[in-house]
Amino acid sequence: LEGRTAAFAVEHPTMHRLPRRPSRRATLGAVLVLGLLVPGWFLLRDSPLVSVDKVNVIGLSGPQAAEVRQALTDAAERMTTLDFDVAKLEDAVSQFPIIAHIKAHSRLLHTLDIEVSQYIPVAALANGDRRMAVADDGTILEGTLTKDLPLVPVAAPPGGKVLAEPKAQRMVRLLGATSDEMRTKIQRAAIGDNGLTVQLADGPELVFGDTARLAAKWAAA
Repeated sequence: LEGRTAAFAVEHPTMHRLPRRPSRRATLGAVLVLGLLVPGWFLLRDSPLVSVDKVNVIGLSGPQAAEVRQALTDAAERMTTLDFDVAKLEDAVSQFPIIAHIKAHSRLLHTLDIEVSQYIPVAALANGDRRMAVADDGTILEGTLTKDLPLVPVAAPPGGKVLAEPKAQRMVRLLGATSDEMRTKIQRAAIGDNGLTVQLADGPELVFGDTARLAAKWAAA
């Protein structure tokens, strides 16, 4: 046509083609395979083929370590490596306040590795003749041995799971900031006219004042 142009659109044979639906046979086959795999998985998960026969417990120390390890081992051996439950492991050692956290990892076919994070007692809260171990964050470790721990005086025995007395909290924080080796040399902590102090079992009284720069003060000590 003179002075005009004509445009033609040619569709490719594959354009606008609807996706093929899976055949009824393929769908039925997939359902049958799934129906076999799911029950098979549950059977294997609780099978003696993957029973926990070896338990490795790491991170434990202190006088209660053997009891905690045995309690974790007994609980783990009732599980499988495909169906272990950290909550049940924690329940098995709930009577030990020293336990902070538990992690578990399985290794096929029969091994379970359990990693324990535990509270470290840094002081013995003292009220009269009563002693109670406490961690550096104030967690009360009832039932934990207090032998050789420095004393922290409290106005009354703690009634909960966490130390609530402000003065005692400051003394516990002070004792928690030093090394385990140094802590064994301390007889007691106190708060007096000069602020925070600690009395060495075989040495002088150390004056810290407040809780600022504790790491530097202990390094100096």
